[in-house]
Amino acid sequence: MSNPRGEPEWQEGAGGLLLLAAAHETALLSQLENVLPMKQQRSSVSQPSPPRLFHPQRSLLLTLLFLPAVGLHRFWDLRSYTGRELALLTGRPHPYSYRHTERFLLQLAAAQADQALTEALARWTAAVWQIGERSREASSPHFYVDGHRKPVYTQTLIPRGLIGRLGKIAGCRALVLLHDEQGHPLLATTHRGDLHLTQGIPQVLASYEQVTDSMHLNHLVVDREAMAADFLAQLSTEGRTLTTILKTNQYSGLDDFLNIGPFVPLTTDRQGTVLREVAPAQFWLARPDRQDEPLLLSVALIRDLRKSVLCPPREEELPRAWWADIRHEEVAWWQEGWQATPAPAQPTEPKLIPIVTTAAQIDALQLAQTYIHRWPAQENVIKDFLLALGLDINHGFAKMPVENSEVTKKREALEKRYANVQRFGEAARGRSHQASVLATKLWKQTKEHGEALYRTLNDRLQTLEAQGVSEGTYRVERKRLKAEADAELEPLWQHVYRVQEKSHRESTKHERYCREQRDLLRTLEDLAASERVMHELDHRKDQIMTICKVALANLVMWVRDRFFPSTYAHATWQRLQPFFRLPGRVLCDREGVHVELRPFNNRQLTRDLVAVCRRVNEVRPRLPDGRLLILHAPSSPFG
Repeated sequence: MSNPRGEPEWQEGAGGLLLLAAAHETALLSQLENVLPMKQQRSSVSQPSPPRLFHPQRSLLLTLLFLPAVGLHRFWDLRSYTGRELALLTGRPHPYSYRHTERFLLQLAAAQADQALTEALARWTAAVWQIGERSREASSPHFYVDGHRKPVYTQTLIPRGLIGRLGKIAGCRALVLLHDEQGHPLLATTHRGDLHLTQGIPQVLASYEQVTDSMHLNHLVVDREAMAADFLAQLSTEGRTLTTILKTNQYSGLDDFLNIGPFVPLTTDRQGTVLREVAPAQFWLARPDRQDEPLLLSVALIRDLRKSVLCPPREEELPRAWWADIRHEEVAWWQEGWQATPAPAQPTEPKLIPIVTTAAQIDALQLAQTYIHRWPAQENVIKDFLLALGLDINHGFAKMPVENSEVTKKREALEKRYANVQRFGEAARGRSHQASVLATKLWKQTKEHGEALYRTLNDRLQTLEAQGVSEGTYRVERKRLKAEADAELEPLWQHVYRVQEKSHRESTKHERYCREQRDLLRTLEDLAASERVMHELDHRKDQIMTICKVALANLVMWVRDRFFPSTYAHATWQRLQPFFRLPGRVLCDREGVHVELRPFNNRQLTRDLVAVCRRVNEVRPRLPDGRLLILHAPSSPFG
């Protein structure tokens, strides 16, 4: 468009053409277009013609890709959108409407394009950031894997998980993200909300390695959610090393670690004071199913000198009374006028941060720095790029009924307990019956043996009476004989009592198990009566949009690294967005597209913009239609 004087009008978002040129220069468009479903030929055509991507499909694909770049996160926002930025980036007089865009996304989802687009994204990121070349170097790079859950607000029951930023369990989608050492998001996959990270990591690794020339990601850095002994052992057998952090409930102090080496400074302040120090160590990680085969892990043991925790009490230390440290003459706290004194300080020690890895030989300092690098390389990228571009926005809410995983898990636990209780009860009944039979038999034997002993005792006493012994002698002898008989019978009766007690104890167990069986059956029936139908979301639409957001984040990083000054090496989307949304005058000819950008209301930003324009014009990138993109700095004449 032009004004009455023939000059082009200012268009919002003219700076975004740089992203469009980057999509062409990095071959992103060609990668995505090659896997898109082609427009079907009419059934009347007998000879199929070679598949060809129609221009409307490219414009719709660019709409999906650049929707977050113009400040829109949902297709619904297109209903009230009045800007021209999206039309400029998609090569149309007007942007597509909500219905057109939603229909295109629905067609992609129906054609199962999410898997093909995921593979295309993996191939593209590997080529752009040269992952294969860096993986074949002597020092293989580390790759960072993390999970992210975004809440889904719906009245139906869907798989639930812990939402990190909300701190509560709710219905959600689970994403598994793969980043390289420079923080570039290489791949993202979408799953149901109750997926555990130990299940998602093998899937995302297989997806990435399958489409990138069988490249093997050997060194992984993961959050503590992957701290599972069997999972670490499985990755170790596959030839991978995994670095993570111990959970606080897996150790209590320095005494739990083996072969602790000398501590060396890790971080210092400006004055040279050591804030953190690290030392090599080892740790035996118990395996739930193999208690006799623990997993030996190498540890970079970080000691944070800025934070202190209470020392764990020793087993031999008895708890002391709260007044034990008060002098005897001042301990009368029940008397009037008693003056309180401060309680003694409890012993503390620096906080421990154990970074563990499955590698056999480590450099503790390098291992600690590798794991700490997870925050700028992944956590900050998720927060400053992906979330800013709308990663938490859900697309597609189609659902299908599935098995209620929460109820199934509870039911399996109850049924397992019920089977165990049945077995325990039957065993207790058998032991009780055997003990009862044995007690009856022993009681009869002991009774008969006692009667025989007393008959012998009576015969002996009658003999003494016949001999005419004195009364004193008779009483003494009778007492002695009775004591001998009682001493002989006492262990026999004690055995009988023990067997009877065992029979009673086992009978009590049997009764308790029978009662528990009824309670378990009642719980199972209540669980079945209260079971809700669980629905699983269709993630195809959301995965396609996640791919677009991850691709856009990589485009922004590529443009930042290629065209912006070095002071923007760590710039986030919030800092870069004003450059891409700058208004400008666009003039097109056969050879190129000339864009005169409007200056910022800040001298430094304008100088940075001039440097960007100069660098772009040196590289001479091309737009998807083959024309050169030429940026004119605010201070230079339009030409």
